[in-house]
Amino acid sequence: MAKWTPKHEAPEPLEGPIVPTIIGGTILWFVLFVVQLPFYGWYEDHGHTWWVWTCLAGAGLGIIGISYVRKRDAAIKRDAERKAADEAETPDVTPVE
Repeated sequence: MAKWTPKHEAPEPLEGPIVPTIIGGTILWFVLFVVQLPFYGWYEDHGHTWWVWTCLAGAGLGIIGISYVRKRDAAIKRDAERKAADEAETPDVTPVE
């Protein structure tokens, strides 16, 4: 069997508003948890309490994710600033013939 090789390079990853997206998702998970709490008895009677706890786990993991993506976003910005500073310091010298 021959090894598969790609015919073109992979596209650059899309960078969007990652921090607000994660915050929105975390809020959504927490709202779903709170909305389900009044119906906990029904969920327990039908063996679906895992729905409630899944929403709480989603909110908890989202909180961890918020700190992660904030640090990642800051690191990306620092790297872009460092690259811009390096380019500004390097003179654009063209050889004279």
